[in-house]
Amino acid sequence: MWQLILALLVGGAAVSSVKIVEQGNEALVERLGQYDRKLDPGLNLVLPFIDRIAYQETIREKVLDIPPQNCITRDNVAIAADAVVYWRIVDMEKAYYKVQNLQSAMINLVLTQIRAEMGKLELDETFTAREQINETLLRELDIATDPWGVKVTRVELREIVPAKAVQESMELQMSAERKKRAAILTSEGERESAINSARGKAESQVLDAEARKRATVMAAEAEQQRIVLEAQANRQQQVLKAQATAEALSIVTQALNADPQAPQAAQLLMALGYLTMGETIGKSNSSKVLFMDPASIPGSLAGMMSIVNNGNGQA
Repeated sequence: MWQLILALLVGGAAVSSVKIVEQGNEALVERLGQYDRKLDPGLNLVLPFIDRIAYQETIREKVLDIPPQNCITRDNVAIAADAVVYWRIVDMEKAYYKVQNLQSAMINLVLTQIRAEMGKLELDETFTAREQINETLLRELDIATDPWGVKVTRVELREIVPAKAVQESMELQMSAERKKRAAILTSEGERESAINSARGKAESQVLDAEARKRATVMAAEAEQQRIVLEAQANRQQQVLKAQATAEALSIVTQALNADPQAPQAAQLLMALGYLTMGETIGKSNSSKVLFMDPASIPGSLAGMMSIVNNGNGQA
């Protein structure tokens, strides 16, 4: 009987001496009440009744939910903030022997840090500086938990909820801000409309002035061209008259050479001179008075008619 009991004891001791640690976990072994070694994942042997598994925990990253915490901002506004912390154990011995109830200690530490950071900011800053708060909490918690063998990898604030009275005040402020922006946009639209209208009128006046200017220039150019054409026509007329006078003088000269009645030819030349001079004086803009010998006019005209008649073959 005692052999059976001994066999059972030996079998139980053999079974209890085999310890299997799962992947991602680690275990601490105490021998006679003192820390002895750490067991890695896999099959491990311990001494029955002497060695004891004191602590076994995962070394994978874990998530720690932080409940909402009442905080007071720098401008004395009550808010509630909660967070989530990502962490993992990097030193199993420190996590077990340096702190009692590691998870509770971390929760209280995070809550304290959140209250401290929120007290440094005003209400409006808590909504805009979320990334800055997360970075500050991560840095402070990582430093504080390092003696515990814990590595904090990430801290995220989830919600920042002001008190109900503060929320109502913020809603009224936001409504007033929206109305203010709407009024500003309306006034800016009216101003742009007035500017565009004035600009359109100014451009219309400029275009009208340019059109009148072009019309005046074109009228002046047309008048200038008319004057030039008239001058050319007058000059051409004077040339024709000069040619006619030259031809007349040529005829008279021929008549003088062919006809012995020289006095009549001289009288004709004098009459032509009188006519030319009278035409020239008549074109002048100043007052003019022409004195002629009345006695010489009939003879000159008679001589002219005689020469012309002789030129046409009449006696």
